[in-house]
Amino acid sequence: MTQEHPQTARIGFLYPGHAAEDDYRRLGRHVLPPADVHLIHTDFLEDAHTVPALAEMGSEPRLAAGARELADHGVESVLWASTSASFVLGLEGIRRQIDALEKALCVPASTTAMAFARAVTLINARRVAIAATYPEDVASLFRVFLEHFDIEVVHMTGQGITTAAEAGTLGRDDVLGMARDNNHPDAEALLIPDTALHSAAWLMELEHTVGKPVLTANQVSFWEALRLCGKLRPQKGLGTLFELTPWI
Repeated sequence: MTQEHPQTARIGFLYPGHAAEDDYRRLGRHVLPPADVHLIHTDFLEDAHTVPALAEMGSEPRLAAGARELADHGVESVLWASTSASFVLGLEGIRRQIDALEKALCVPASTTAMAFARAVTLINARRVAIAATYPEDVASLFRVFLEHFDIEVVHMTGQGITTAAEAGTLGRDDVLGMARDNNHPDAEALLIPDTALHSAAWLMELEHTVGKPVLTANQVSFWEALRLCGKLRPQKGLGTLFELTPWI
């Protein structure tokens, strides 16, 4: 019987639907020591990048139901792995999401939106560009969210993709093209905020393409889960974010 490494992280993710969830197990295999990843697919009424649909998707009853499924896995931290279905609710809504998860599972919790704010702070990027898959009205709410943390958005476009399922079909060339098209000379980092979009296999290529740090939704979610349980260590091959010594 193989013994678990004492520093192995047991981390949980609540992930809405099916799109790019394989990124999490890929990341779990890549980090040293490998992480024990537990991912629960949560339900929703409609797969749509609209504010009402995203608010329902990230509602406390939806998160509580997912937490019940995760409760027996002994996780040390938990992430609500959706960027848009947290930032559309604003800071108070995000705090309620985190509080609901922490009460349900008695472990530290966060959301992908909050992970972005912390990751941008760690890499010391005060001006960012955003390559969003969302329609413009939803993407604009991500800008508003980041402004609460004194993060200036110098460039942002929304691709107008209306469902997570469609975002999940985008491949390497599509994602690298989004990064290339949305790079901006005044931005100190590029943010790609959709957990439905694959990125884990191309993190180093993304940074090479734009010549600066790139933060993607699944990358920062995984980083945040490790940080919360105190088992985040500098790693190679997962972008600038993972190479830095964590202090937040």
